[in-house]
Amino acid sequence: MITDTELKIKGVDSLIRSLGEVDAERFIALVMREPFDYTKWRRTLWIDKSIEELSAQAMKEEKKGQG
Repeated sequence: MITDTELKIKGVDSLIRSLGEVDAERFIALVMREPFDYTKWRRTLWIDKSIEELSAQAMKEEKKGQG
């Protein structure tokens, strides 16, 4: 298990790699500004996607990260 500080650093690094610096900062500001229920958000995040679609997307993203 990693420390809380390491987790925060990895999380921010992931956001920046995925969204770029400006949109990563916007995302963090949005989450901090609005009331946010992470569990509720996760339940509805990919409601229109099948497990197979999510798995295929995850594998695609994993391959991009290795390249």
